[in-house]
Amino acid sequence: MAQFIYDDTRGAQFDDRVLAHLQVVMLNKLRRRESFAFSWEEPRGLVSIWVHPSVALQFIYSGNRPPSLNRAWLELLADSANSTGGLHTLPEPPPDATLET
Repeated sequence: MAQFIYDDTRGAQFDDRVLAHLQVVMLNKLRRRESFAFSWEEPRGLVSIWVHPSVALQFIYSGNRPPSLNRAWLELLADSANSTGGLHTLPEPPPDATLET
């Protein structure tokens, strides 16, 4: 399992493939200096954080090779990140195109 760490204090575990897609979407938003909400489900309930360009993020992977990226999933996640509800973890759709990293 990969780990997402926010501001050196808050962490969450995701599958490497999920985190790779979230990382692309988050870094694209932050590169444009855009803040956004990010939410995911944990056993104890829904967690939401406010992601801002000045806050440190860490993406730590358990695998030794980067996963291939699904363009359709990236677009779905990006649409979510640009919505008023913010970025949510969403199930992977069938790929319409796969990008190798």
